[in-house]
Amino acid sequence: MAVDRAHDLTSPAEVAKALDGTGYLPDDGIATAAFLAMRMRRPLLCEGEPGTGKTALAQALAGALGVELIRLQCHEGIDAAQALYDWDFPRQLLHLRTLEAASTGGLDADAAESSLYTDRFLLARPLLRALREAPCVLLVDEIDRADDEFEAFLLEVLSEYAVSIPELGEVRAVEPPIVLLTSNRTREVHDALKRRCLYHWLEHPDQEREVAILRRRLPGLDDRLAERVAGAVRRMRELELLKPPGVAEALDWAQALQALGQDEVDTEVAASTLGAVLKYREDAERVRAAGLVP
Repeated sequence: MAVDRAHDLTSPAEVAKALDGTGYLPDDGIATAAFLAMRMRRPLLCEGEPGTGKTALAQALAGALGVELIRLQCHEGIDAAQALYDWDFPRQLLHLRTLEAASTGGLDADAAESSLYTDRFLLARPLLRALREAPCVLLVDEIDRADDEFEAFLLEVLSEYAVSIPELGEVRAVEPPIVLLTSNRTREVHDALKRRCLYHWLEHPDQEREVAILRRRLPGLDDRLAERVAGAVRRMRELELLKPPGVAEALDWAQALQALGQDEVDTEVAASTLGAVLKYREDAERVRAAGLVP
């Protein structure tokens, strides 16, 4: 069972090995944070710049444990109904009309109403699914994009791993899901939610680890090219860019160079493929002004 697999990982080193088996290369800090989140059954809040591997960690953890990844993508204006559950009103209406047609005028109103609020018509959103389907990994992605009210609601759910549905009663997780929250720190997450969570800040990988990631994710990538790409991306991150390139952009750039049959990053090919790694004109201009490309 997936739960047994989680219990089998008895140290950060074993978690690191399991994550490595999925293609995710963690450092010691990430492996320790993930181990403690599983062992203590506490949500793990991962903050860091975009592209540092926060979402990928949740995906890798689900793969390592052999459980489903359930993702709740936060956005401005998200509310409890979008995260928890809703009722399938069109199907309920169709069901009610069917009952009326079959009753030939003798419809029992109470029985009809009770038949409308069953699992048959319940639309389970990510939070409810995670409570009902655990063991699983629940990813609450970009919590910093949600508002204060949603944070308070989420804190209540994560405190008890239970919710109340007026028409059906309480739903409580038999086995609490493993919960990862991510934040790009566009705003500060409230202290109350942070206190409920374990915390880990993800840095961009050092050059050695980034080279290893490039080689792992792009089999056949020339060693020299991997070194050149990782080094160039690292220098770009040291500039004041609107969006410093993450690991995903480094992978895109290496793949683009690989597709062009390049085994070196010279100034001409770097200039022609810059759009694979930088997404803003201002960033490209800063990189050129710094002399990284012509």
